[in-house]
Amino acid sequence: MFAERHGYIVWFSDLKAARGLDKYGSLHYVSRKMNYAVLYMNADSAEEAVRNLQRLPYVRKVERSYRGEIKTEYEKNVPDKTRFYSL
Repeated sequence: MFAERHGYIVWFSDLKAARGLDKYGSLHYVSRKMNYAVLYMNADSAEEAVRNLQRLPYVRKVERSYRGEIKTEYEKNVPDKTRFYSL
């Protein structure tokens, strides 16, 4: 139903030129202070788009975001100590 999407962190040197990153995917966030952008694109065309991004003169580095692969379900192995502190 939905296409699988991957996130990429694109480090750039020129903020004005970085506005053109939206033609490579969905531009989610742009940090003006730290000069990076979060870009989401379809997994099937991501490899070619990353190669094209790395050729741009204002792009310093492109990193894969592993946010979707991090485990977000946590287990509570520590017993609850709030009952010891009640009056």
